[in-house]
Amino acid sequence: MNLWPHDPATAETPVAKSAGGVRKLAAGSHSLADVDARSSVCRACPRLVAWREDVAHTKRRAYADDDYWGRPVPGFGDQEAPILIIGLAPAAHGANRTGRLFTGDRSGDWLFAALHRAGLANQSHSVRADDGLELTGARIVSLVRCAPPANKPTPEERAACTGWLDREIALMTPSVRSVVVLGGMAWQATCAALVRSGWDVPRPRPAFGHGATTFVRNPDGNDVVLIGSYHVSQQNTFTGKLTEEMLDDVFERSLSFAIPGRD
Repeated sequence: MNLWPHDPATAETPVAKSAGGVRKLAAGSHSLADVDARSSVCRACPRLVAWREDVAHTKRRAYADDDYWGRPVPGFGDQEAPILIIGLAPAAHGANRTGRLFTGDRSGDWLFAALHRAGLANQSHSVRADDGLELTGARIVSLVRCAPPANKPTPEERAACTGWLDREIALMTPSVRSVVVLGGMAWQATCAALVRSGWDVPRPRPAFGHGATTFVRNPDGNDVVLIGSYHVSQQNTFTGKLTEEMLDDVFERSLSFAIPGRD
């Protein structure tokens, strides 16, 4: 029985074992399917590999009977989406358990409910990777593909993972018209990734804030809107720093730029 029918990798998928290996395999990926497969078996960062696999072995008591994914988590959603959503990293007992970003935790409850209200998701919940969730018009990726200890990847780990994000941005350039960034760290890293990918980003770099909006120009000469949002973390949603109305406003504005004339 295949526990992970959504697994993008096979036994023949090449494995990156260093930052240089990530850059080489990412650059040689000809499609998002290639990026998904290759990033999902990456072993470039020893600390992250050890942590994600230890979490998958020891588990959380509430999920003691679950099989954990315990690997890097690839992007998810529409491969020709006009809206790209960028987060920081998978959650240890969320995506690291289920194998799909923002799936199986409270952050995902908030994010996918908002995407459903915006008409970008076919359902409002995201419990497991085979629950039927589909995105139309949006794709979600993370800066770091492995769950990090204390939700804090090191600068070296963030740098090692940039190859995957850079290639993903390059492959999605023809379709993307709006980029929604979750959190300040992801905002800074996204601006840097766009510059590395040949995009024209304003100087000085735009400051992060919820609802912060700026336009960047892609290498094809098209203007793309960059919109910031507070992260859908429990710290923000439980305290009211981020409300449903605030999140809905971000996606409605993102849609208005990505799909002009939308009702």
